[in-house]
Amino acid sequence: MTQMSYKVEAVPDSYAALGEGPHWDVDRQSLYYVDLESAGINRYDFKQNKVYRAKIEGEIFASFILPVENKPQEFAVGCGLRTVIVQWDGVSAVAKVTRTLFEVQPDLKENRLNDAKTDPNGRFYGGTMADSGDIFTQWKGELYSWQAGGQPNAIRSKVGISNGLAWDVKAKKFYFIDTNNHEVLAYDYNQSTGAVSNPKVIFDLRKIRPEGPLFPDGMTVDTDGNIYVATFNGGTVFKVNPSTGKILLEIKIPTTQITSVAFGGPNLDILYVTTANKFDQPKPAGTTFQVTGLNAKGYAGVNLKI
Repeated sequence: MTQMSYKVEAVPDSYAALGEGPHWDVDRQSLYYVDLESAGINRYDFKQNKVYRAKIEGEIFASFILPVENKPQEFAVGCGLRTVIVQWDGVSAVAKVTRTLFEVQPDLKENRLNDAKTDPNGRFYGGTMADSGDIFTQWKGELYSWQAGGQPNAIRSKVGISNGLAWDVKAKKFYFIDTNNHEVLAYDYNQSTGAVSNPKVIFDLRKIRPEGPLFPDGMTVDTDGNIYVATFNGGTVFKVNPSTGKILLEIKIPTTQITSVAFGGPNLDILYVTTANKFDQPKPAGTTFQVTGLNAKGYAGVNLKI
Protein backbone atom coordinates (compact mmCIF):
# COMPACT_ATOMS: atom_id res chain seq x y z
CA MET A 1 0.00 0.00 0.00
CA THR A 2 1.72 3.16 -1.15
CA GLN A 3 1.36 6.25 1.01
CA MET A 4 1.31 9.55 -0.79
CA SER A 5 1.23 13.21 0.06
CA TYR A 6 -2.44 14.06 -0.09
CA LYS A 7 -3.88 17.02 1.80
CA VAL A 8 -7.13 17.03 3.82
CA GLU A 9 -8.80 20.38 4.51
CA ALA A 10 -12.20 21.37 5.92
CA VAL A 11 -14.64 23.05 3.53
CA PRO A 12 -15.50 26.34 5.31
CA ASP A 13 -18.80 26.47 7.20
CA SER A 14 -19.80 23.05 5.85
CA TYR A 15 -21.17 21.45 9.03
CA ALA A 16 -24.04 18.99 8.77
CA ALA A 17 -25.03 16.82 11.74
CA LEU A 18 -25.45 13.91 9.33
CA GLY A 19 -23.77 15.01 6.11
CA GLU A 20 -24.50 12.66 3.21
CA GLY A 21 -24.95 12.28 -0.52
CA PRO A 22 -22.25 14.52 -2.06
CA HIS A 23 -23.00 15.23 -5.73
CA TRP A 24 -20.79 17.41 -7.96
CA ASP A 25 -22.73 19.56 -10.44
CA VAL A 26 -20.52 20.66 -13.34
CA ASP A 27 -22.92 23.31 -14.69
CA ARG A 28 -23.00 25.17 -11.37
CA GLN A 29 -19.50 24.18 -10.22
CA SER A 30 -21.16 23.27 -6.93
CA LEU A 31 -21.19 20.37 -4.53
CA TYR A 32 -24.66 19.41 -3.28
CA TYR A 33 -25.04 17.39 -0.10
CA VAL A 34 -27.69 16.86 2.57
CA ASP A 35 -28.03 17.17 6.33
CA LEU A 36 -30.06 14.00 6.50
CA GLU A 37 -31.95 14.12 9.78
CA SER A 38 -32.94 17.79 9.59
CA ALA A 39 -34.26 17.78 5.98
CA GLY A 40 -31.39 20.09 5.09
CA ILE A 41 -30.03 20.53 1.58
CA ASN A 42 -26.71 22.28 1.01
CA ARG A 43 -24.81 23.73 -1.93
CA TYR A 44 -21.09 24.46 -1.73
CA ASP A 45 -20.27 27.03 -4.41
CA PHE A 46 -16.68 26.34 -5.48
CA LYS A 47 -15.94 29.77 -6.94
CA GLN A 48 -17.37 31.63 -3.94
CA ASN A 49 -15.95 29.07 -1.47
CA LYS A 50 -19.27 29.33 0.36
CA VAL A 51 -22.03 26.98 1.51
CA TYR A 52 -25.71 27.83 0.97
CA ARG A 53 -28.20 25.82 3.01
CA ALA A 54 -31.94 25.34 2.97
CA LYS A 55 -34.49 23.45 5.01
CA ILE A 56 -37.22 21.58 3.12
CA GLU A 57 -40.55 22.81 4.45
CA GLY A 58 -42.64 20.24 6.30
CA GLU A 59 -40.15 17.37 5.95
CA ILE A 60 -38.12 15.40 8.49
CA PHE A 61 -35.52 13.74 6.25
CA ALA A 62 -33.47 14.62 3.20
CA SER A 63 -31.44 11.50 2.44
CA PHE A 64 -30.07 12.50 -0.99
CA ILE A 65 -30.22 15.40 -3.46
CA LEU A 66 -30.04 14.92 -7.24
CA PRO A 67 -30.30 17.84 -9.69
CA VAL A 68 -33.00 17.29 -12.32
CA GLU A 69 -32.03 17.40 -16.00
CA ASN A 70 -32.94 20.69 -17.73
CA LYS A 71 -34.66 22.09 -14.59
CA PRO A 72 -32.04 24.23 -12.82
CA GLN A 73 -34.24 24.83 -9.76
CA GLU A 74 -35.61 21.30 -9.36
CA PHE A 75 -34.03 18.50 -7.35
CA ALA A 76 -35.05 14.95 -6.52
CA VAL A 77 -34.73 14.45 -2.77
CA GLY A 78 -35.38 11.42 -0.56
CA CYS A 79 -37.94 12.36 2.11
CA GLY A 80 -38.90 9.32 4.16
CA LEU A 81 -40.04 6.67 1.67
CA ARG A 82 -40.87 9.23 -1.03
CA THR A 83 -38.62 10.59 -3.71
CA VAL A 84 -39.97 14.09 -4.14
CA ILE A 85 -39.28 17.05 -6.41
CA VAL A 86 -38.05 20.05 -4.46
CA GLN A 87 -37.97 23.61 -5.79
CA TRP A 88 -34.84 25.48 -4.68
CA ASP A 89 -32.92 28.41 -6.17
CA GLY A 90 -29.69 27.27 -4.51
CA VAL A 91 -29.53 30.36 -2.29
CA SER A 92 -32.75 30.74 -0.26
CA ALA A 93 -33.01 29.29 3.24
CA VAL A 94 -36.28 27.48 2.49
CA ALA A 95 -37.09 24.91 -0.20
CA LYS A 96 -40.51 23.48 -1.09
CA VAL A 97 -41.73 20.06 -2.17
CA THR A 98 -43.77 20.44 -5.37
CA ARG A 99 -44.70 16.81 -6.01
CA THR A 100 -43.88 13.16 -5.33
CA LEU A 101 -42.00 11.35 -8.06
CA PHE A 102 -42.52 7.86 -6.58
CA GLU A 103 -42.80 6.05 -3.26
CA VAL A 104 -41.41 2.69 -2.12
CA GLN A 105 -42.36 0.30 0.70
CA PRO A 106 -45.38 2.45 1.71
CA ASP A 107 -46.47 -0.13 4.33
CA LEU A 108 -43.13 -0.11 6.16
CA LYS A 109 -43.51 3.17 8.01
CA GLU A 110 -40.38 2.56 10.10
CA ASN A 111 -38.21 2.39 6.97
CA ARG A 112 -36.77 5.30 5.00
CA LEU A 113 -34.82 5.90 1.84
CA ASN A 114 -31.07 6.18 2.27
CA ASP A 115 -28.39 6.66 -0.37
CA ALA A 116 -29.36 7.24 -4.02
CA LYS A 117 -27.56 8.27 -7.19
CA THR A 118 -28.06 8.55 -10.90
CA ASP A 119 -26.34 6.15 -13.26
CA PRO A 120 -24.38 7.44 -16.29
CA ASN A 121 -27.64 7.57 -18.31
CA GLY A 122 -29.57 9.58 -15.71
CA ARG A 123 -31.57 6.72 -14.18
CA PHE A 124 -32.27 6.58 -10.43
CA TYR A 125 -30.74 3.88 -8.21
CA GLY A 126 -31.27 3.90 -4.47
CA GLY A 127 -32.52 1.93 -1.55
CA THR A 128 -34.09 1.80 1.88
CA MET A 129 -33.22 0.83 5.43
CA ALA A 130 -34.89 0.41 8.83
CA ASP A 131 -34.93 3.65 10.80
CA SER A 132 -35.81 2.42 14.29
CA GLY A 133 -34.24 -0.01 16.73
CA ASP A 134 -30.75 -1.34 16.00
CA ILE A 135 -30.43 -0.43 12.33
CA PHE A 136 -27.24 -2.53 11.99
CA THR A 137 -29.04 -5.83 12.68
CA GLN A 138 -32.14 -5.47 10.49
CA TRP A 139 -32.56 -6.47 6.84
CA LYS A 140 -35.85 -4.79 5.88
CA GLY A 141 -34.51 -2.60 3.09
CA GLU A 142 -34.56 -2.96 -0.67
CA LEU A 143 -32.52 -1.59 -3.58
CA TYR A 144 -34.37 -0.08 -6.56
CA SER A 145 -33.84 1.37 -9.96
CA TRP A 146 -36.26 3.82 -11.57
CA GLN A 147 -36.44 5.57 -14.89
CA ALA A 148 -38.66 8.30 -16.27
CA GLY A 149 -42.19 7.14 -16.98
CA GLY A 150 -41.81 3.87 -15.08
CA GLN A 151 -42.32 2.37 -11.64
CA PRO A 152 -39.55 1.57 -9.14
CA ASN A 153 -37.98 -1.80 -9.92
CA ALA A 154 -36.68 -3.83 -6.94
CA ILE A 155 -33.16 -5.07 -7.71
CA ARG A 156 -32.38 -6.60 -4.33
CA SER A 157 -34.41 -7.40 -1.21
CA LYS A 158 -33.37 -8.19 2.40
CA VAL A 159 -31.01 -5.21 2.38
CA GLY A 160 -29.72 -3.95 5.75
CA ILE A 161 -28.65 -0.37 5.05
CA SER A 162 -28.71 0.44 1.35
CA ASN A 163 -25.64 2.58 0.78
CA GLY A 164 -22.76 3.32 -1.60
CA LEU A 165 -23.43 3.21 -5.34
CA ALA A 166 -20.98 3.68 -8.21
CA TRP A 167 -20.69 2.79 -11.89
CA ASP A 168 -17.72 1.99 -14.09
CA VAL A 169 -18.89 2.15 -17.70
CA LYS A 170 -15.55 0.93 -19.08
CA ALA A 171 -15.57 -2.17 -16.86
CA LYS A 172 -19.38 -2.55 -17.27
CA LYS A 173 -19.77 -2.74 -13.49
CA PHE A 174 -22.20 -1.37 -10.91
CA TYR A 175 -20.88 -1.30 -7.34
CA PHE A 176 -23.17 -1.46 -4.31
CA ILE A 177 -22.73 -1.45 -0.54
CA ASP A 178 -25.06 -2.93 2.06
CA THR A 179 -23.45 -1.51 5.20
CA ASN A 180 -24.73 -4.35 7.41
CA ASN A 181 -22.92 -6.98 5.34
CA HIS A 182 -19.57 -5.11 5.57
CA GLU A 183 -19.03 -5.83 1.86
CA VAL A 184 -18.79 -4.15 -1.52
CA LEU A 185 -20.60 -5.97 -4.32
CA ALA A 186 -19.88 -5.70 -8.04
CA TYR A 187 -22.73 -6.35 -10.47
CA ASP A 188 -22.47 -6.71 -14.23
CA TYR A 189 -24.01 -3.51 -15.62
CA ASN A 190 -25.72 -3.01 -18.96
CA GLN A 191 -25.57 0.72 -19.67
CA SER A 192 -28.14 0.70 -22.46
CA THR A 193 -30.86 -1.04 -20.41
CA GLY A 194 -29.69 -0.20 -16.87
CA ALA A 195 -29.96 -3.88 -15.90
CA VAL A 196 -27.63 -5.27 -13.24
CA SER A 197 -26.86 -8.95 -12.61
CA ASN A 198 -24.41 -11.46 -11.10
CA PRO A 199 -23.45 -9.78 -7.81
CA LYS A 200 -20.04 -10.77 -6.47
CA VAL A 201 -18.25 -9.68 -3.28
CA ILE A 202 -15.11 -7.76 -4.28
CA PHE A 203 -14.10 -6.16 -0.98
CA ASP A 204 -14.82 -7.50 2.52
CA LEU A 205 -14.18 -5.04 5.35
CA ARG A 206 -14.42 -7.77 8.00
CA LYS A 207 -11.04 -9.02 6.81
CA ILE A 208 -9.40 -5.67 7.55
CA ARG A 209 -10.59 -5.45 11.15
CA PRO A 210 -12.11 -8.78 12.23
CA GLU A 211 -12.35 -7.76 15.90
CA GLY A 212 -14.87 -4.99 15.20
CA PRO A 213 -15.87 -4.73 11.57
CA LEU A 214 -15.70 -1.48 9.67
CA PHE A 215 -19.03 -0.23 8.34
CA PRO A 216 -18.74 0.69 4.66
CA ASP A 217 -20.94 3.66 3.73
CA GLY A 218 -20.77 5.83 0.59
CA MET A 219 -18.59 5.14 -2.43
CA THR A 220 -17.27 6.59 -5.67
CA VAL A 221 -15.02 5.52 -8.54
CA ASP A 222 -12.10 7.19 -10.33
CA THR A 223 -11.29 7.25 -14.04
CA ASP A 224 -8.79 4.40 -13.55
CA GLY A 225 -11.60 2.20 -12.23
CA ASN A 226 -10.55 2.22 -8.56
CA ILE A 227 -13.29 2.51 -5.93
CA TYR A 228 -13.21 4.78 -2.85
CA VAL A 229 -15.08 3.38 0.14
CA ALA A 230 -16.05 5.55 3.12
CA THR A 231 -16.07 3.82 6.53
CA PHE A 232 -18.69 5.01 8.99
CA ASN A 233 -16.74 4.14 12.13
CA GLY A 234 -13.21 4.01 10.75
CA GLY A 235 -12.07 7.55 10.03
CA THR A 236 -10.87 6.30 6.68
CA VAL A 237 -11.59 6.23 2.97
CA PHE A 238 -10.12 3.15 1.31
CA LYS A 239 -8.95 3.37 -2.30
CA VAL A 240 -9.35 -0.16 -3.62
CA ASN A 241 -8.61 -1.99 -6.85
CA PRO A 242 -11.95 -3.77 -7.44
CA SER A 243 -10.36 -6.47 -9.63
CA THR A 244 -7.98 -7.66 -6.91
CA GLY A 245 -9.63 -6.33 -3.73
CA LYS A 246 -6.27 -4.80 -2.83
CA ILE A 247 -6.20 -1.57 -0.78
CA LEU A 248 -4.13 0.95 -2.75
CA LEU A 249 -4.39 3.82 -0.30
CA GLU A 250 -5.90 4.59 3.10
CA ILE A 251 -7.04 8.22 3.17
CA LYS A 252 -7.20 9.32 6.81
CA ILE A 253 -9.88 11.88 7.75
CA PRO A 254 -9.71 13.66 11.16
CA THR A 255 -13.09 12.34 12.39
CA THR A 256 -14.48 8.81 12.54
CA GLN A 257 -17.95 8.81 10.94
CA ILE A 258 -17.15 9.07 7.23
CA THR A 259 -20.41 8.90 5.30
CA SER A 260 -19.69 9.41 1.61
CA VAL A 261 -17.29 10.59 -1.10
CA ALA A 262 -17.51 12.27 -4.51
CA PHE A 263 -14.98 13.72 -6.91
CA GLY A 264 -15.47 17.36 -7.88
CA GLY A 265 -13.79 20.68 -8.45
CA PRO A 266 -13.04 22.28 -11.84
CA ASN A 267 -10.72 19.40 -12.81
CA LEU A 268 -12.70 16.65 -11.00
CA ASP A 269 -9.57 15.87 -8.98
CA ILE A 270 -10.75 16.95 -5.51
CA LEU A 271 -12.28 14.20 -3.38
CA TYR A 272 -15.10 15.64 -1.26
CA VAL A 273 -15.81 13.70 1.92
CA THR A 274 -18.99 14.09 4.01
CA THR A 275 -19.04 13.12 7.68
CA ALA A 276 -21.51 12.80 10.56
CA ASN A 277 -21.74 13.88 14.16
CA LYS A 278 -23.89 11.12 15.64
CA PHE A 279 -23.73 10.33 19.38
CA ASP A 280 -21.74 13.46 20.33
CA GLN A 281 -18.46 13.11 18.47
CA PRO A 282 -15.68 15.61 19.12
CA LYS A 283 -15.05 18.32 16.53
CA PRO A 284 -14.60 18.36 13.54
CA ALA A 285 -17.33 15.68 13.22
CA GLY A 286 -19.99 16.70 10.69
CA THR A 287 -17.57 18.77 8.60
CA THR A 288 -17.25 18.22 4.85
CA PHE A 289 -13.62 17.81 3.78
CA GLN A 290 -11.75 18.22 0.53
CA VAL A 291 -8.83 15.94 -0.28
CA THR A 292 -6.30 17.17 -2.84
CA GLY A 293 -3.07 15.69 -4.15
CA LEU A 294 -4.53 12.23 -4.77
CA ASN A 295 -3.29 12.22 -8.36
CA ALA A 296 -6.65 10.81 -9.45
CA LYS A 297 -9.76 12.11 -11.18
CA GLY A 298 -13.35 11.04 -10.95
CA TYR A 299 -16.65 11.65 -12.68
CA ALA A 300 -19.13 14.45 -12.12
CA GLY A 301 -22.62 13.70 -10.86
CA VAL A 302 -25.26 13.03 -13.53
CA ASN A 303 -28.58 14.88 -13.54
CA LEU A 304 -31.70 12.79 -13.03
CA LYS A 305 -33.91 12.41 -16.10
CA ILE A 306 -37.55 12.64 -15.14
